[in-house]
Amino acid sequence: MAKVSILDYLNKLIKSEITYDMHTHIYYPTPISKTLGINIIEIGLGTATVQINTTKEKHSNQQGTMHGGLLCELADAAIGTAHSTLIQEGETFTSVELKINFYRPVFGDILTAKASPLHSGKNLNHYQCNIFRIDGKKSRYGNKYGHDFKR
Repeated sequence: MAKVSILDYLNKLIKSEITYDMHTHIYYPTPISKTLGINIIEIGLGTATVQINTTKEKHSNQQGTMHGGLLCELADAAIGTAHSTLIQEGETFTSVELKINFYRPVFGDILTAKASPLHSGKNLNHYQCNIFRIDGKKSRYGNKYGHDFKR
């Protein structure tokens, strides 16, 4: 079996070039992303863009807008994917804080989340993530601190 870097694996995943013998030490696509329909559309070293096609029937709250928890998960998926490109075998990471600001509602739309690092330290990293509606307007902004550690 061919073990590839996470960055190479995700680039091949985006291009639908994964073969049965390719693998990496982190699981992609993640089960939560498969369940919700979140797809990685762009990846770089420490950066990621993910996308979801939201629907009122699957992703809304009692008011018919997209659930805030879904937007948090979308941001978390983008940030976690971005950070995973920096992780070596035998290392892992976890979130220690997630802050979100909601700017405008979403009523079923294609949402794109773009994550990039603000600060990368030895053990603590700080990312930002912006989520945009299909019309290009920002629906949310978030910051997340994560902690790296050995397994």
